[in-house]
Amino acid sequence: IDLGIRNLLRPDALMGLSEAIDLLAGAVQADARMLIVGDFDADGATATALGVMALKSMGANEVAYFVPNRFGFGYGLTPEVVDVAAKFEPELIITVDNGISSIEGVQRAAELGMSVLITDHHLPGDELPMADAIVNPNMRGDKFPSKNLAGVGVMFYVLSALRAELKSQGWFSEMGLEEPRLAEYLDLVALGTVADVVPLDRNNRILVQQGLGRINEKGKLPCRPGIKALLEVGKREIGKITATDLGFAVGPRLNAAGRLEDMQVGIECLMSDDLDHARELARQLDDINKQRQEIERDMQADATAAVEEIEAGSAEGIPRGICLFNDNWHHGIVGLVAARIRERFDRPTIALAPAGDDEIKGSGRSVPGLHMRDLLDTVSRNHPGLIIKFGGHAMAAGLSLKPENVDEFKTAYEQAVVDALGDRYKPGVVMTDGELPGNYLRVEVAEALRDAGPWGQGFPEPIFDGTFELVEHRQVGTDHVKLRLKDSDSGQVHDAIAFRYGDRLEALSEVSQLAVVYRLEVNDFRGERKPQLVVTHMHPC
Repeated sequence: IDLGIRNLLRPDALMGLSEAIDLLAGAVQADARMLIVGDFDADGATATALGVMALKSMGANEVAYFVPNRFGFGYGLTPEVVDVAAKFEPELIITVDNGISSIEGVQRAAELGMSVLITDHHLPGDELPMADAIVNPNMRGDKFPSKNLAGVGVMFYVLSALRAELKSQGWFSEMGLEEPRLAEYLDLVALGTVADVVPLDRNNRILVQQGLGRINEKGKLPCRPGIKALLEVGKREIGKITATDLGFAVGPRLNAAGRLEDMQVGIECLMSDDLDHARELARQLDDINKQRQEIERDMQADATAAVEEIEAGSAEGIPRGICLFNDNWHHGIVGLVAARIRERFDRPTIALAPAGDDEIKGSGRSVPGLHMRDLLDTVSRNHPGLIIKFGGHAMAAGLSLKPENVDEFKTAYEQAVVDALGDRYKPGVVMTDGELPGNYLRVEVAEALRDAGPWGQGFPEPIFDGTFELVEHRQVGTDHVKLRLKDSDSGQVHDAIAFRYGDRLEALSEVSQLAVVYRLEVNDFRGERKPQLVVTHMHPC
């Protein structure tokens, strides 16, 4: 439970680190032109912002960035991306949160005389790009104890090692530079780590906890203006920010830019030193996020109806693995739809949509015990040529297909899920930490649970179950349900909220008793602090 920064793992065990530091130190000292090529999600945006600002603080003057638009270039350091990057005339390309599968792109960079440093955390394939250096904790043979670093976490470690090397060479004193403090950027590292939903092992929990300390301004380092502005538009209060706030209020607003438009506005927001300017950019991101929410609601309704149609038309019910395709879907939103359907029906889900140029793109979300990226690898090996490309993590992955192969892929995917899971996974079973006595449903207990965090993927916040009398229910917002639940033991009535349960509001009118799974939180409204049950699952008794 000691999450002090002194307990962070040292970077020494990262494979390829010495080669990376040689490249970077040489580039900084030679004032070489460097270009950071990032991914178009929150992890990529935070890693890009971190790289630009930290390198400049170490004396690099020629540092630019480029984040490819997902609609024009797709994912990673492709040859097309390198050709555009060449307009910046970089001597060194640094990838963040991508690059481990960019074989052709790295080759193209070499042809154009550019060096390439890859920093990534995605799982490597059988063949590696011929980069000048690669730092990725998931490389075969890498001895770094934590394999769960996000892309921004990998970049933080690389920059920490670079700072140590430059200091040992006397670079900062020679150039009259103030020695940079990498802790200054831990708010970015915390945001990217939480938003990318990587497992919160102890090392990641330290990074997140230290970043949250800065965000909540507990110490000498204030919160970065861009993150503060994003928290403001998300109606979150500095001083009380948790990992959940980063995941649900800040991450989606950053991700929306990459899903619908261009991530540049997100990166500029994160790098802004002026709070008023950051607020203007945060409002732009908030507007984009509202558009994303509208598109997602329509797509989610289509997807839910499609699954219910499958269930009604099949004697076997819903398949163990759900795969959905719709010609009218937006391929930038399919990952969110897959996540919602996975939550709703408790099955590994892939959502597919047209991406132009005779290509279908999809995104998958998994369940505990099923490694989504490895599953796609199995499908690809068993059906050569079926998948154009794929990549990702245990719980989330992406892929590309030809339109004519969608039906064949659905069949192959569903069979692969059955083969992989067998009887080990039971859909519809929710594991909880048991029931809480009625006298535990109070603010002090909720605060104790909050303070034991940070909670997240791989280190889940405790959830509890109980049976309550449904006293009142009403819709709030566009898709949420506010509840009043009476505890039969104590007779007390408690506030509760069920996010994204709006489509099941009508059914609650016929219910008097509810079995509920919930998190216990504090609802601070107009100065009055009450316990609140945040419902994750519920059904009539």
